[in-house]
Amino acid sequence: MLHHCIRQSIWLIVIATFSYCCSGRPDPKENRTVIDGFAQGGTYHIVLKGTGYDNESLKYEIDSLFLVVDNSMSLYNPESLLSRLNRNETDSVDSFITRCIEQAEKISRESDGAYDVTIKPLTAAYGFAEDSTSEAPNVDSLLQLVGYEKISIRDGRLTKQNSNMQIDLNSLAQGATVDFVASWLDTKGFENYIIEMGGEIFCRGTNANDKAWQVGIDRPIEGNLTPGADLQVIIGISGQGLATSGNYRKYYTTDDGRKIVHTIDARTGEPVISNLLSATVVASTATLADAYGTLFMILGLDRSKEFLSTRPDLQAYLIYSDDAGKLKTYVTPGLASMIVPQPKH
Repeated sequence: MLHHCIRQSIWLIVIATFSYCCSGRPDPKENRTVIDGFAQGGTYHIVLKGTGYDNESLKYEIDSLFLVVDNSMSLYNPESLLSRLNRNETDSVDSFITRCIEQAEKISRESDGAYDVTIKPLTAAYGFAEDSTSEAPNVDSLLQLVGYEKISIRDGRLTKQNSNMQIDLNSLAQGATVDFVASWLDTKGFENYIIEMGGEIFCRGTNANDKAWQVGIDRPIEGNLTPGADLQVIIGISGQGLATSGNYRKYYTTDDGRKIVHTIDARTGEPVISNLLSATVVASTATLADAYGTLFMILGLDRSKEFLSTRPDLQAYLIYSDDAGKLKTYVTPGLASMIVPQPKH
């Protein structure tokens, strides 16, 4: 029997006053409009600088955008296109799935296969999907169904080398959803906004105080289950995507005391255990920030630092535990410049 202690792995707190209900409302005193609701099994929050918008119409259209993506890439929606692809009921792919697989393939090649969206048979076997689980999955057998080079898309059709292969886009789908909504806001002429869904963020312009949007990163310690209750740092960003990945909230312990985390190395088929507790990534899009955050959790601290040294287009805030169990950080120079100084108490 598995003793589950599953927690969300990605939590970011937008430093703003959100009301957790499905609504769209102006806040004249703060010169902003907040639109929030539920999507893809969680919540979303959008802040627009300024007031005077048709909030009801905006919320309706935004909810419709989330629904479009949910019907494409959600693994929790049994009727989504991705779910039907995994059951081999179709081989047709849409633009969302195509773009995500193309982005994922690039990162898979960069990481020598450590990151791989064909990993679903393994995540399901370890209990991180709504499939049957095993405390001792046959890893060697399941690895035959994993491999980014074993799938391809041509003329809108997905080809698998093995029909039992399945795709899991959770490591970048929410980021892609945020980017999709951001693109829609851009076409509508919005120049100052922040979008957060499931911890993935994209923002543009400035907040109501004419400053970069401020985002808080939770301290990655077990027991820190309330987002925003214990922040590690606050950073200011604009025109970029941001996401945080971590294992401290999403794991379970087997009867024999083995801790199973949700981050799995596609090359070995084994859960990754390392001293890297969380990885926050800032990139040009939320999709990339989402995916690279997952990659760094797979690579671990030292290999992530090496990777980042060759990628000036990526900024990261890595939190790890030293040999004495104390929290330490590694921050790229670009992200260090984004940290918002906090008053000392």
